[in-house]
This record gives sequence, C-alpha cells and structure tokens, in this order.
Amino acid sequence: MAMPVMAAADPSALFTPFRLNGATLKNRIVMPGMQRKWCAEGRPLPQLVEYYCRRAEGGAALIITEACAVDHDSATQEETYARITPETAASWRDCIARVHEAGSLMLIQLWHEGAIRSIGGSGRYAAAPTLSPSGLVKPGKPNGRAATLEELAGIRDAFVRSARLAAAAGADGVEIHACHGYLLDQFLWRHTNLREDRYGGPALADRLRFPVEIVEAVRDAVPADFIVSFRFSQWKEADYGARIAETPDELAFMLDTLKRAGADVVHASARRFWVPEWPGSPLGIAGWVKAVGDLPVIACGSVGLDTDVMDNFLVREARQTGQAGLDEVVRRFENGEFDLMSVGRAHIGDPDWAAKVRDGRVAEIRSFTRADIMPATRDAAGTRHS
Repeated sequence: MAMPVMAAADPSALFTPFRLNGATLKNRIVMPGMQRKWCAEGRPLPQLVEYYCRRAEGGAALIITEACAVDHDSATQEETYARITPETAASWRDCIARVHEAGSLMLIQLWHEGAIRSIGGSGRYAAAPTLSPSGLVKPGKPNGRAATLEELAGIRDAFVRSARLAAAAGADGVEIHACHGYLLDQFLWRHTNLREDRYGGPALADRLRFPVEIVEAVRDAVPADFIVSFRFSQWKEADYGARIAETPDELAFMLDTLKRAGADVVHASARRFWVPEWPGSPLGIAGWVKAVGDLPVIACGSVGLDTDVMDNFLVREARQTGQAGLDEVVRRFENGEFDLMSVGRAHIGDPDWAAKVRDGRVAEIRSFTRADIMPATRDAAGTRHS
C-alpha cells in the first residue's frame, strides 16, 4: 500500500512580526553572520554591501554581519575580515543605511579570534599578541598565550567601544560572538579555560564571568532599546562533541546569568537544528534554550540542507531537504522551540530564500554549493562569474 501523501506545512507563521527589545522584525527569518572576506582594512567592500542588501530585499527580516573584529589590536590580523573601529565606522554606517532601505534590521556581530588568531605576518596588527584564556586552541594545542587581567580589561573595553560605534552608525543592535571555538567560547569551554583566577576553572560560573562582564558592559554603554544578542554553540570546530553546558541545569544557569546581565536574545548555533541535544528528549539546543530559559531564541543549523557546515565544506556537497526540511522548521516553530530561525548557507545559495518560502515556491530555491564561497565565483545576487 502506498504511503499517504502528507499536506505541506503552512509556513505563514514564520512570516508574522516579532518584537525584539525596541525593534519589530517583519518576520521570523534571520540571515546569520557568515565570513565572506569581502572587507578591506575592516571596511565592507561594495560587494559585501550588495550581498547584505540582496538578502534584505529577498525577505530576511534581520541581517547579522559577518564576524566583525572589535577595536583591539589582538582581535584579528586578517585584512579581509570586518572590523568596527573609528576608522571604519563611516563605511559601516553607509552599509547599515543601505540594508535599512532594503527593508531589514541589522546587527553588527562583535568578535575576537582568541587563540585561533594567527601568529606572525606583516600587516598592521601583526605585532599584537595572540591572547586567550589559557593559550590553547584545543586540548594539547597551544597558540599564543594567556591574557593578563589588564589585557582582559582592555579587550572588554574594546567590545564596549565597538558596540558604541555600532550604535552611532545606526545599527539596531550587536551580537556578541561566543561560539565555534573563538575567544569568548574559549572562556566558556572547560578544555580551553584552565585559568586559576576568577575567570576560569572547573565551575561554569567562573568560566562564564568574562563573557558576562562583556554583556553587562555593552548593555550599560548602549541605548535601552538597542538589541544585545548573545550567540553561543556547544560544538567547536576543534571538537564537534564539545559542550559548555553539560546538563540542562547548567544551561538554565547560564541563560539566567545572561538575562540578568542584559542580553535580549540568545542565538543558539547547532550543526543541525533538528538533532536532539540530550538523551530522552527530541529537543535540539535551541529547543532546550527556550524550555529552560526566559529569553527569545534564534535557532540555527543547516536549515534547508541535509548536512552541517563543516561536513559540507570538508567532505561533500549538501543536498536540499526541500519541503520536508521546511516542514520540520515549521513543526518545531509551532511547537514553541524557537522564536526566530537563522538561515545561513541556504541564504548564500539563494538571496530570495525567504520570499520563495513565503510564496510557496520552495521547489524554485537554488541550492547552496561549495563554489558559492570560493573567491569571485558569484556576485551578491548569486550570479556565477568565471
């Protein structure tokens, strides 16, 4: 007997407004930060501005910039990465204005590489030290050195300066990057934070202290209606099975601490949004954040594609999940597992992803391919160039 044909889920709930601190998003679709390396000395190049604008025109309610280094010499030395400083702020102001004109809100993602930062080089920031909690990229792999308390204070001040610059440039908020094995995540992960002062050790409360101080300081420095997002991940590029919160109780403690510090929303990054986080429950990490916390939640992880970003980049091309994948997004949204959905590679592949989902044209969505992230292979509209 043939299996019954199930009716496609109605995605209209994903296209209802959502109030986030002082702003109203026109729908629940977010384009997350994804590194394109389309900057020069920290300033967005025209192709990056067009890339953001096309996704705004394509229906995404919220655009989050690629990882944007804070105003500290140790943040990164990569000249093609974004940076928010007094020298680059005017370029970001123009970019934000363009995105607003295209119909979307915009957050600047504040970021520091920590121990992942390269050593050596000859650029403007090459002489700066590579700083992290304990000088470790992952267990047994050192790079750079542990930051002193004075240096940590300087980094905290840099996050604040950059947040103020983002607010002055017209951004609707900032996202504090604490995921995927970079600086603030290195504080959160017990295997890279072996400090013996108040910022480290076996207790999550101590490892959480420095990221929380940054959230508090940023919250105090920006307008009350300015969005402060906190993006975290359990997994790291160096360890897919890593966990910051070993149990739901630890996760609840972290979320309560972040809320009291002034975070407005938590962006929970997963490799695959549908994979259960802990045995005995179908909830992914975003669903758990929603269940045990009291903050709005952005879910993230391979929306529209059948495999995660690392497997996609290193092993094989991802395949589109089509209507079945969208149905799973809708099902979990209607189950109350998240408030907003972050769509990454699928947005690179098709800038009109949101509009096509809204209009019932899922079959017309162009799939992401690895060629889309190769230098100069596609423009902001997704057109291939040789």
